[in-house]
Amino acid sequence: MIHRFEPTIYHPTLGSHDPALRIVDGDTVITTTVDAGGRDRFGNQVTQGGNAQTGPFYVEGAEPGDTVAVYFDRLWPNRTTGYTGTLVAPNVLHPYYVRATARALSEPPGLAEWQLDLDNGTATLVKPETKLGRFVLPLAPMLGCFGVAPPGGQAISTATSSTHGGNMDYKGFVTGTTVYFPVFVPGALLHVGDGHAVQGDGEIVGTGIETSFDVQFTVRLLKGKKSGWPRGENDRYIFTVGNARPLDEALQHATTEMVGWLQDDYGLDPVGAQILLGQCVEYEVGNVFDPAYTMVCKVAKKLLRSIA
Repeated sequence: MIHRFEPTIYHPTLGSHDPALRIVDGDTVITTTVDAGGRDRFGNQVTQGGNAQTGPFYVEGAEPGDTVAVYFDRLWPNRTTGYTGTLVAPNVLHPYYVRATARALSEPPGLAEWQLDLDNGTATLVKPETKLGRFVLPLAPMLGCFGVAPPGGQAISTATSSTHGGNMDYKGFVTGTTVYFPVFVPGALLHVGDGHAVQGDGEIVGTGIETSFDVQFTVRLLKGKKSGWPRGENDRYIFTVGNARPLDEALQHATTEMVGWLQDDYGLDPVGAQILLGQCVEYEVGNVFDPAYTMVCKVAKKLLRSIA
């Protein structure tokens, strides 16, 4: 079944909120999200800022110990304006450079403004005036913050991330990607939000090009399929996601989850899985701005097809 859902309530946390819509295995949802500041497709402030979430969507029959698969059928901006931060996070730069930049600036530069051409698929820098001029980038729409309700009845801020997903800001969460989440509460309670028209690795200025989105996704329920951290796949890779701080702990979570996946679903023994990763693993960085960092551990599908 296809559900067309128009949200009226948004959440600043991922948690065990009252379901906005009940869906079943195989259903598709077409909906919208607000931007990170709480503005809708018309630019109107309809909720508070901070990656407010659409949902949650209750998946009938989902129980702790299951996994839900979310396939992104379509992610696309639904307005022609967006904004970004302008300065790289201090934790990403050397302290000497941070202090020197602060002394050189008469006042903080504020936000940058971008014009989105949805027909031609481009984003153009409008403000501030810099030597970049009217810098143009191709759109690469992705969701920065989404996931399921965490365990124990918690409601966790959309500023951070953990086993339930959350503010991971990994630019691989695009149309055509399937993301797998452990189920911690009945119904899973899937939330979606924080659309970025473009974003570099790490979200190092604290934003992608923030804007409101049209979102279409399809859900599958994997009964009895256990997982510990978010997983995903696209045409070329399977990948696992670790969210923690410091960055090495996030890498540990992602790599350990991948070792388990290779054993459980691809029949490798522990040593074989680790030999494979030792020479073939690929890593990408997600969020390094917010309280928890994100690391992504990837294995090319072409390698897995060669396993007898």
